[in-house]
Amino acid sequence: MTAFTINGKKVDSSAAPDTPLLWIIREDLAMTGTKFGCGAAQCLSCAVIVDEADGTSRTSPTCIVSAASFDGKTIRTVEGHSKNGELSTLQKSFIEHFAFQCGYCTAGFLGEGQVLLERLMKKRIARADLERTIIEALDGHLCRCTGYVKYHQAVRDVILADPGRYLI
Repeated sequence: MTAFTINGKKVDSSAAPDTPLLWIIREDLAMTGTKFGCGAAQCLSCAVIVDEADGTSRTSPTCIVSAASFDGKTIRTVEGHSKNGELSTLQKSFIEHFAFQCGYCTAGFLGEGQVLLERLMKKRIARADLERTIIEALDGHLCRCTGYVKYHQAVRDVILADPGRYLI
Protein backbone atom coordinates (compact mmCIF):
# COMPACT_ATOMS: atom_id res chain seq x y z
CA MET A 1 0.00 0.00 0.00
CA THR A 2 1.29 3.43 -0.98
CA ALA A 3 -0.21 6.51 0.66
CA PHE A 4 0.26 10.12 -0.32
CA THR A 5 -1.67 13.37 -0.43
CA ILE A 6 -2.48 14.75 -3.85
CA ASN A 7 -4.05 18.18 -4.31
CA GLY A 8 -5.05 18.14 -0.65
CA LYS A 9 -6.71 14.71 -0.70
CA LYS A 10 -5.32 11.61 0.99
CA VAL A 11 -4.83 8.71 -1.44
CA ASP A 12 -4.20 5.10 -0.55
CA SER A 13 -3.10 3.17 -3.60
CA SER A 14 -3.02 -0.59 -3.83
CA ALA A 15 -1.05 -0.47 -7.09
CA ALA A 16 2.20 -2.39 -7.19
CA PRO A 17 4.94 -0.30 -5.51
CA ASP A 18 6.96 -0.18 -8.73
CA THR A 19 4.05 1.27 -10.72
CA PRO A 20 5.03 4.72 -11.99
CA LEU A 21 3.09 7.43 -10.17
CA LEU A 22 1.96 8.83 -13.53
CA TRP A 23 -0.22 5.79 -14.16
CA ILE A 24 -1.89 6.09 -10.76
CA ILE A 25 -2.54 9.79 -11.34
CA ARG A 26 -3.97 9.29 -14.82
CA GLU A 27 -5.62 5.89 -14.65
CA ASP A 28 -6.67 5.40 -11.04
CA LEU A 29 -7.35 9.02 -10.08
CA ALA A 30 -8.54 10.22 -13.53
CA MET A 31 -6.37 13.35 -13.40
CA THR A 32 -5.27 13.64 -17.01
CA GLY A 33 -3.53 17.03 -16.94
CA THR A 34 -0.20 15.39 -16.16
CA LYS A 35 1.00 13.91 -19.44
CA PHE A 36 3.08 10.98 -20.62
CA GLY A 37 5.64 12.44 -22.99
CA CYS A 38 8.94 10.68 -23.53
CA GLY A 39 8.69 7.92 -20.93
CA ALA A 40 12.29 8.58 -19.86
CA ALA A 41 11.89 11.59 -17.54
CA GLN A 42 13.61 13.80 -20.11
CA CYS A 43 10.78 16.06 -21.31
CA LEU A 44 9.13 16.56 -17.90
CA SER A 45 5.58 16.66 -19.26
CA CYS A 46 4.87 14.25 -16.41
CA ALA A 47 6.29 16.47 -13.66
CA VAL A 48 4.34 17.19 -10.48
CA ILE A 49 5.13 19.40 -7.51
CA VAL A 50 6.31 17.66 -4.36
CA ASP A 51 5.91 19.68 -1.17
CA GLU A 52 8.64 18.82 1.28
CA ALA A 53 8.25 18.75 5.07
CA ASP A 54 10.67 21.69 5.42
CA GLY A 55 8.31 23.97 3.47
CA THR A 56 10.20 23.84 0.20
CA SER A 57 8.82 22.45 -3.04
CA ARG A 58 10.36 20.78 -6.06
CA THR A 59 9.15 19.14 -9.20
CA SER A 60 9.58 15.46 -9.90
CA PRO A 61 8.98 13.36 -13.00
CA THR A 62 6.38 10.65 -12.57
CA CYS A 63 6.69 8.56 -15.73
CA ILE A 64 9.60 6.45 -14.44
CA VAL A 65 9.50 7.19 -10.72
CA SER A 66 7.67 4.55 -8.72
CA ALA A 67 4.62 5.35 -6.65
CA ALA A 68 6.48 3.96 -3.63
CA SER A 69 8.96 6.85 -3.98
CA PHE A 70 6.11 9.23 -3.18
CA ASP A 71 4.87 7.32 -0.12
CA GLY A 72 4.00 9.83 2.60
CA LYS A 73 4.58 12.81 0.30
CA THR A 74 2.34 15.74 -0.53
CA ILE A 75 1.92 16.23 -4.26
CA ARG A 76 0.30 18.86 -6.46
CA THR A 77 -0.74 18.22 -10.04
CA VAL A 78 -1.89 20.77 -12.58
CA GLU A 79 -5.45 20.15 -11.40
CA GLY A 80 -4.45 21.43 -7.96
CA HIS A 81 -3.35 24.90 -9.06
CA SER A 82 -6.80 26.47 -9.21
CA LYS A 83 -8.73 27.14 -6.02
CA ASN A 84 -12.53 27.04 -5.88
CA GLY A 85 -12.71 27.16 -9.66
CA GLU A 86 -10.48 30.24 -9.84
CA LEU A 87 -7.33 29.90 -11.90
CA SER A 88 -4.05 30.80 -10.24
CA THR A 89 -2.23 33.97 -11.24
CA LEU A 90 0.30 31.88 -13.14
CA GLN A 91 -2.39 29.92 -14.99
CA LYS A 92 -4.03 33.20 -16.01
CA SER A 93 -0.69 34.49 -17.23
CA PHE A 94 -0.15 31.34 -19.30
CA ILE A 95 -3.53 31.93 -20.94
CA GLU A 96 -2.88 35.65 -21.51
CA HIS A 97 0.41 34.82 -23.22
CA PHE A 98 -1.04 31.82 -25.06
CA ALA A 99 1.88 29.98 -23.48
CA PHE A 100 0.92 26.64 -24.95
CA GLN A 101 0.10 25.19 -28.30
CA CYS A 102 -0.61 21.49 -28.12
CA GLY A 103 -0.65 21.74 -24.31
CA TYR A 104 1.34 18.59 -23.71
CA CYS A 105 4.15 20.24 -21.80
CA THR A 106 2.04 22.91 -20.12
CA ALA A 107 1.49 21.07 -16.83
CA GLY A 108 5.23 20.58 -16.35
CA PHE A 109 6.04 24.21 -17.14
CA LEU A 110 3.22 25.39 -14.89
CA GLY A 111 4.47 23.29 -11.99
CA GLU A 112 8.05 24.44 -12.42
CA GLY A 113 6.94 28.06 -12.72
CA GLN A 114 4.90 27.73 -9.51
CA VAL A 115 7.86 26.23 -7.65
CA LEU A 116 9.97 29.17 -8.84
CA LEU A 117 7.40 31.70 -7.62
CA GLU A 118 7.21 30.02 -4.23
CA ARG A 119 11.00 29.95 -3.97
CA LEU A 120 11.24 33.65 -4.85
CA MET A 121 8.62 34.53 -2.21
CA LYS A 122 10.98 33.03 0.38
CA LYS A 123 14.21 34.34 -1.09
CA ARG A 124 13.84 37.31 -3.40
CA ILE A 125 16.38 38.01 -6.12
CA ALA A 126 17.77 41.11 -7.81
CA ARG A 127 15.94 42.27 -10.94
CA ALA A 128 19.22 41.86 -12.84
CA ASP A 129 19.14 38.11 -12.09
CA LEU A 130 15.55 37.54 -13.20
CA GLU A 131 16.11 36.34 -16.77
CA ARG A 132 18.85 33.91 -15.77
CA THR A 133 16.74 32.62 -12.88
CA ILE A 134 13.73 31.93 -15.11
CA ILE A 135 15.89 30.21 -17.73
CA GLU A 136 17.55 28.02 -15.11
CA ALA A 137 14.23 27.14 -13.46
CA LEU A 138 12.48 26.13 -16.68
CA ASP A 139 15.53 24.46 -18.20
CA GLY A 140 14.98 20.77 -18.81
CA HIS A 141 11.31 21.07 -19.69
CA LEU A 142 10.86 20.31 -23.35
CA CYS A 143 8.23 21.80 -25.64
CA ARG A 144 7.62 20.13 -28.99
CA CYS A 145 5.91 23.25 -30.34
CA THR A 146 8.73 25.59 -29.25
CA GLY A 147 6.60 27.72 -26.93
CA TYR A 148 9.54 28.46 -24.65
CA VAL A 149 9.48 32.23 -25.12
CA LYS A 150 5.81 32.45 -24.15
CA TYR A 151 6.28 30.29 -21.06
CA HIS A 152 9.17 32.49 -19.97
CA GLN A 153 7.17 35.66 -20.66
CA ALA A 154 4.23 34.38 -18.63
CA VAL A 155 6.40 33.60 -15.60
CA ARG A 156 8.31 36.88 -15.96
CA ASP A 157 5.10 38.92 -16.11
CA VAL A 158 3.76 37.37 -12.90
CA ILE A 159 6.99 38.29 -11.14
CA LEU A 160 7.14 41.81 -12.57
CA ALA A 161 3.46 42.44 -11.73
CA ASP A 162 4.33 42.08 -8.04
CA PRO A 163 8.05 42.90 -7.76
CA GLY A 164 7.93 43.51 -4.01
CA ARG A 165 6.96 39.90 -3.51
CA TYR A 166 9.67 38.36 -5.71
CA LEU A 167 12.47 40.88 -6.29
CA ILE A 168 14.89 42.78 -4.10
